[in-house]
Amino acid sequence: MTRCVVRTSASRTARPAMTVEGQHLKGVLLVGAGGFAGSVARYLVALAVPFSATGFPYATLLVNLLGSFLIGFISELALSTTLVSPDTRLLLTTGFCGGFTTFSTAMYETSGLLRDGQALYATLYVAGSFAGGMVCIVTGSLFAKLWP
Repeated sequence: MTRCVVRTSASRTARPAMTVEGQHLKGVLLVGAGGFAGSVARYLVALAVPFSATGFPYATLLVNLLGSFLIGFISELALSTTLVSPDTRLLLTTGFCGGFTTFSTAMYETSGLLRDGQALYATLYVAGSFAGGMVCIVTGSLFAKLWP
């Protein structure tokens, strides 16, 4: 079990498994607030997009594409302008987009690998994520069926 400890001057000698101090606490709060908003936004999209009679997950596709656009847009603004501060980037990318969809993060990381000329690693990452994810879903389902 991992402990989360906010250190005080009296506890400086303690060595907990995880510490949250100053800037780290601020980051945790920014990511948490953004994640909350992103999760609520994802739920609202699911309510707004009608269920398909064919079973095609239109709401999830929309969330994945929109999240990918948002993380690309926000990250580029943060890297190439002064319009987005590091705190705002953390709030919106890791927090909001992370709560909205993890697909956007996977696509951003893949584009970074491609941008760095690492096509093989990008291909392995995408294939491993999808194929490995499917294997893990099936395995998790099988384990759940065996649960007492």
